[in-house]
Amino acid sequence: MHVIGAAGLASSVPLAALQAGWMDSKGFTSAPPSEDAVTPRGYATSFNNFYEFGTDKNDPAELGSRLTTEPWNVEVAGLVGKPGTYDIEDLLAGVDLEERIYRLRCVEAWSMVIPWIGFPLKTLLERFNPLGSAKYVAFTTLYRPEEMPGQRSYFSSIKYPYVEGLRLDEAYHPLAIMAVGMYGQVLPNQNGAPLRLVVPWKYGFKSIKSIVRIELTETRPRTTWNLTASNEYGFYANVNPTVHHPRWSQGSERRLPSSLFNGNRKISTRMYNGYEEVAGLYAGMNLRLNY
Repeated sequence: MHVIGAAGLASSVPLAALQAGWMDSKGFTSAPPSEDAVTPRGYATSFNNFYEFGTDKNDPAELGSRLTTEPWNVEVAGLVGKPGTYDIEDLLAGVDLEERIYRLRCVEAWSMVIPWIGFPLKTLLERFNPLGSAKYVAFTTLYRPEEMPGQRSYFSSIKYPYVEGLRLDEAYHPLAIMAVGMYGQVLPNQNGAPLRLVVPWKYGFKSIKSIVRIELTETRPRTTWNLTASNEYGFYANVNPTVHHPRWSQGSERRLPSSLFNGNRKISTRMYNGYEEVAGLYAGMNLRLNY
């Protein structure tokens, strides 16, 4: 194991870092009130996409308990001054956690509002001393088919492990976080325990779950959904109501939970999911070509 030194993470977290009581003992800075009504926790933890457990929305909640999250290591590789394999306990030691209430917009045109607990992705990346040649950051999800039945499905169109990536300037934006909790508790397995990415201005598939590898690169990394269907899913995947999926409109979304009794809570989709402060990252870019 490689441990970040005094210039990075100096203290130690108990071995059972992500057990339920850890969040209470660690503490976090609460988010200010949100303009959006928060999705009930029971809904956000029982309706989601995590194809490693299956393609039905309830598969992650039903099968996620099979996943073993202790011990958990993250490999850091590529264009960094401090490569190595780090225990999650070392990654989280000394980190100040904060709550962020973010809108989550799925590419399937539904959305939720979730109170995540985490810390800026930039804070983590800078501890590994990125080299000047680094332009992108690539992420990889755990590959463990004996615990994640979707990975061993003969009918899956996805090649595992799941991979995602960001430009480094996107990763350094203050809105991009690494999450370890939600709703005041540690992340449930079905929502990407113990460590996941949250990038609220992009479609949900960019927020990769259960991360085991981070690599800084000079060239743009390949990403799972772009590899699977490049005509439908681009590298950037910014929420954009004017660029539609080939099979459905992205102009509106269903805010969950919804039903026939509340009009399905259909709302207009906002550019960058309403996080217009990221617009400068894409100045001068053709967003129809760079979707």
